[in-house]
Amino acid sequence: MFAVIKTGGKQYKVAKDDLIEVEKIDLEAGKPVELGDVLMLSDGGKVDVGAPFLAGAKVSAEVVEQTRGDKIIVFKKKRRKNYRRKKGHRQDLTVLKITGIAR
Repeated sequence: MFAVIKTGGKQYKVAKDDLIEVEKIDLEAGKPVELGDVLMLSDGGKVDVGAPFLAGAKVSAEVVEQTRGDKIIVFKKKRRKNYRRKKGHRQDLTVLKITGIAR
């Protein structure tokens, strides 16, 4: 059984006991979280697709840790104008462990 959920503006395909990194959710490690924006559920051969979300479907997860992603370098340059800007960015992430999928 797997589900497609939406969180942080992105979609993730998840199954029970999966570890996923999502945009930061402001909870401490060990706390449970319910993700209600379920787009699709698949159980063997049976597939349910929402329009856009499935009513009553929930994905339960537990916060494993709060972390940060890899550094991304943003470099801007305009040729022959002596214009150069260099910035770095690290995204705040939350690692979730999927504990269950409910219809």
